[in-house]
Amino acid sequence: MNRDSNVYTFTFATLMVFVVASVLAYTSFSLKDLQNENVRKEKMQNILSTVGIQTDREGAEKLFNQYIKEQLAVQSDGSIDSSVNVFKDVKLALELKKSPDTQDFPLYVAEIDSEKFYIIPIRGNGLWNAIFGYISLKEDLNTIKGVVFDHVGETAGLGAEITQDWFIERFIDEKLFDANSNLMGITVSKTNNDPSNLDKTDHEVDAISGATITGDGVTDMIKERITHYVPYFEFIKSTNSIAVVSNNNLNLN
Repeated sequence: MNRDSNVYTFTFATLMVFVVASVLAYTSFSLKDLQNENVRKEKMQNILSTVGIQTDREGAEKLFNQYIKEQLAVQSDGSIDSSVNVFKDVKLALELKKSPDTQDFPLYVAEIDSEKFYIIPIRGNGLWNAIFGYISLKEDLNTIKGVVFDHVGETAGLGAEITQDWFIERFIDEKLFDANSNLMGITVSKTNNDPSNLDKTDHEVDAISGATITGDGVTDMIKERITHYVPYFEFIKSTNSIAVVSNNNLNLN
């Protein structure tokens, strides 16, 4: 075949496209299991980080199994669906497309030094795409132990700063509910009167300059997700109250 002809050029280009595409497809397929495993372990890392357990990817599974004592599929009425494997089967992006009364709400219960923590996956919308993460609560089901945030495509240096430690640390020890047990959430506020973040009962943290929409997304996703866990929280609190009364009666006897 004449190498200077258009037919040769077209045939060669077509062949090269086919070869490169085949190599890329094979590489992607062969690495799929490894990629899925990395995602699974990174999820464990993120859950653990909200309760102060830091680990690399390789050590994540051992620590996850050590500290995460329960994985629950909470229902909108506060009940638990024990048939659901929340870590494996519940994808929050898909759950959000359902009506609240048909969603599964994942809840991970950690126990560290005899203290329980409740970890909730959260997801919402930023400026350009989805934002998501985890928030953990102390045993009072009100005080934030820790958070972790991530995003699909927020602006570097602006909305993408939600992943930074200095922003995440602002949420530690903030209260979600007011004194009357009303859910207030946490507002990422441009007009926060407590820039040093000393007041942990004002339900506010300082916003990121130039990232108003992303901050609003963080505000909205925290309150929207926590709302669905309130019936279960009330059940837990009532159960704990009954247990306390029973123990007191036993002590009196």
